[in-house]
Amino acid sequence: MSLLVLSAADVAKVTSTFSPDELVVLMADVFSRLSERHRGIQQPHRTTLALEHHTSLFMPSRVSSVGTTMKVVSVPSIDAPKEVKEKGLPATTVVLDEQYGNVRAVVNARRLTALRNAAGSLLSARIVLPDDAKPKSILAIGAGAQIQAHLALFLTAYPSLETCTIYNRSRNARLESLRELLDSTFTSVHVTTGVLPSAHSKEHEAEFYEAVKHANIIITATSSTHPLFPSKLVQKGTHLCLIGSYKPEMHEIDTELVKRAGVIIVDQKAACLQEAGELIDAELSEDDLVELGELYDFKAKEQAWIPREGPIEEVQTSGDVTIFKSVGVGVQDVAVACAVVDRAIKEKIGVVVETYDEED
Repeated sequence: MSLLVLSAADVAKVTSTFSPDELVVLMADVFSRLSERHRGIQQPHRTTLALEHHTSLFMPSRVSSVGTTMKVVSVPSIDAPKEVKEKGLPATTVVLDEQYGNVRAVVNARRLTALRNAAGSLLSARIVLPDDAKPKSILAIGAGAQIQAHLALFLTAYPSLETCTIYNRSRNARLESLRELLDSTFTSVHVTTGVLPSAHSKEHEAEFYEAVKHANIIITATSSTHPLFPSKLVQKGTHLCLIGSYKPEMHEIDTELVKRAGVIIVDQKAACLQEAGELIDAELSEDDLVELGELYDFKAKEQAWIPREGPIEEVQTSGDVTIFKSVGVGVQDVAVACAVVDRAIKEKIGVVVETYDEED
């Protein structure tokens, strides 16, 4: 049995061949199955191990007819040395062979998590924004892999975007690198960056608040424990994608803004009510949420999703903004990792160990 190994560079090369619509269809398929409680889905609770400077998370998932994977992510501890934290979050996904049970591929997953989250966010925008929507301004808060993946996907999917503003806690090398990348890739978009105001300094508050006021799409991917901006600044019709919070104490927006949306779109109700601090603080119940997969019908044969007008209209009319809150689900990892492996094999990308499972 052979083994395919995909490095970070290999994954970047493979994922660059996917169009936004292809990635959206991947997510539409798995979110539909998730909301329909498809019996072919298995998502055991993750296992954690404490390392010297990390907490390693082991997350197995299976979607029948799609594949089986195990993602391993190591999160640096608070007291980890600076050089360890600067390395980010090491992540690898193991893809199994469905027929023989052996490991089919080992995939560097540092950016795959961000990519699948971005695809889910784009699906939410495709659903709630009008077909003829031409957003002009996008605001991103954060400067990590999540924001890079989101902006690359949204700027490609919405060529009407004229301005892209990125705010981060500091003006660091990562922020500058992201600005340079977007500048060179999307030459018709005016990309600007800024530093978030803090409790200790209001120096940049006015310009940041102006960016919030003018944004048609807002994407947040931070570990903030306090709302990043007040609700009153967000204009009517804005679509927000909240990616950062995954603990009850974490909040990227205030309760007032949550309430303005009425019905909140989520990736999975149970997970969001346990992990999303904004929704927990607002004391929402499942009745206040709708899963992404409940807003369309997925046609497997055609690989297409058809909007459900009634539920979508309810989301659009229940408030004056729309919000998609994602904490991430394992089935997304299955979909994106298996698609990347299939495409890599087709394009002959990566290193193949032909005799990996042979003794002689």
